[in-house]
Amino acid sequence: MKLLSVCLLLLLFSCQSLPGDISEGFNQVSTASIAGEPEMPAEKSAEDFKPGGTPNPYKIPASYPSKISASSILGKKQVPILCYHQIRDWKTTDSKTSRTYIVPPAAFAMQMRMLADSGFHTISPDQLYAYLISGAALPSKPIILSFDDTDLDQYTVAYPEMKKYGFRGLFFIMTVSLGKPHYMSREQVRNLSDEGNSIGSHTWDHHNVKKYEGSDWITQLDKPTKQLETITGKSIRYFAYPFGLWNTAAFPELRKRGFVAAFQLNEKSDPVDPLYSIRRIIVPGTWNGGTLNQWIRRDF
Repeated sequence: MKLLSVCLLLLLFSCQSLPGDISEGFNQVSTASIAGEPEMPAEKSAEDFKPGGTPNPYKIPASYPSKISASSILGKKQVPILCYHQIRDWKTTDSKTSRTYIVPPAAFAMQMRMLADSGFHTISPDQLYAYLISGAALPSKPIILSFDDTDLDQYTVAYPEMKKYGFRGLFFIMTVSLGKPHYMSREQVRNLSDEGNSIGSHTWDHHNVKKYEGSDWITQLDKPTKQLETITGKSIRYFAYPFGLWNTAAFPELRKRGFVAAFQLNEKSDPVDPLYSIRRIIVPGTWNGGTLNQWIRRDF
């Protein structure tokens, strides 16, 4: 598993050309998960979670106080959080390893069908935050589907497939790419938000957060956040680290800008401030529905 995670990270952007310089390094990650299997709330109907339906009783604003013990957060059962990038068919120019994170539409469809058939319910980051902070109830088998980098196929391929099952997603937007070829437009991001999906920040141009200093925080966080809030008409409270790379120096910078949580990849969460180092796993394009289900059970 460790080798797979490293390979995925090292080649995360090897098959696409993004605006700006994103050729930073990657860290080796661990795969340890938090033990414990507390009982989940009783299952709800899928109708309770469909966009455009009746008010969702699990839609809880991210407004709880931040002062809570790390041990309380880390002691809770982890909610599976999946991370996707490109949803497209493989090309002859794609390397064997890069194909592990470029998910063909057919494979993505199988994965979504498995999640639906297995009784998973997608939740928002607000729901996750409320659960971690206050123990707020979640639906049975909660899961978050997250998407990084603003790729157009997330909107044209992934989201229509998700809507078949009433699934919502968390889309981390890199604002430099908005409106560029093969990336989402501002109108598409607004539509995702209007239809009940969550929008988060993924910096301006994907620079490594560990290297920020001075005005970098304004360029990479302040301006993109303001732009996304203008597009969606909503507060932007969640952040995803480019490459999954993070350090504790970033936590106070994120906190004072109004971010209540931040998402990495597969390292262990910070033992002191776990809300700013929430774990996700990249879903390889080689996984069918059954394999994904096995890894969800193993990793979370």
